Amino acid sequence: MNLKNKILVCLIALIGLSACGKFEKFRKSASVTTKYKAAVDYYKKKEFDKAGILFDEVLPLLTGDSTQEMATFYQAKCDFELANYTVANTHFKRFSEVFSRSEYAEESIYMAAFSLYKDSPNFNLDQTGTLAAINELQSYLNNYPDSKYREDCSLMIKDLRKKLEKKAYEKAKLYYKTSPFNIASLKSAVIEITNFQRDFPDSDYNEEMAYFKVVSQFDLAKSTVEFKQKERYEDVLKFYLEFIDKYPQSSLLKTAEKWYTESQNEVTRIAKLEAEYKALQEKEKSNTSKIATSPQ
Repeated sequence: MNLKNKILVCLIALIGLSACGKFEKFRKSASVTTKYKAAVDYYKKKEFDKAGILFDEVLPLLTGDSTQEMATFYQAKCDFELANYTVANTHFKRFSEVFSRSEYAEESIYMAAFSLYKDSPNFNLDQTGTLAAINELQSYLNNYPDSKYREDCSLMIKDLRKKLEKKAYEKAKLYYKTSPFNIASLKSAVIEITNFQRDFPDSDYNEEMAYFKVVSQFDLAKSTVEFKQKERYEDVLKFYLEFIDKYPQSSLLKTAEKWYTESQNEVTRIAKLEAEYKALQEKEKSNTSKIATSPQ
């Protein structure tokens, strides 16, 4: 490293030490005004970590002061900028409750919902947080229908619903994949697919889901006890007809037709057996009646 670079490194280090020393000086300051002004200054310079620390320390001392409102709002904004979204949500909510008449009250309610959106988990995790975000965003839209954030909220809700859709799709698909070996999973696959079709009627996955429903129901009918088979094969026929009615050009149609044909054959076979069994019962009943009425 040449002399010029060494000098530059030293200067940067000295500036850093000076800045750290200055920040610690503000933290130790007994003056509430000095600490508050320093926090605001750091906030405006987008040094949110330092601003947040100072706001956390000074806020308990500002109760009833004219600066309490802005300090509370800035504190929540710092949490948001530092990706502490759960804490930010709590702080924004508290601001909107304590300072309900503030010019920042509406923005604070929006930011509380936005924080939940940012904190929403990946689709493969528990989606309680996603549902909470949707509820808060929708509540904000209901209360502020003409808000400048209306379009942003609508897009966020759409994005969150896509996450729920993906979660539901993967759940149904998982049951479908494991279903050939487990009757409980076979039943669950059909139930989850039906729920998916109801909850996401416009989903791009619905063609695939409709096909999975036919196959899952066929596997269920095939694996179940005989006295329940006819009804379950009849459901295969019903699901297949729903599938071709909605997706007449589907590339999966030919494969699904195989399960339809086999189900038809099984329904016919079982109906024939039932008819033969019924005829046998009637014959036995008739013979028993003849024996009972014949002279001894």
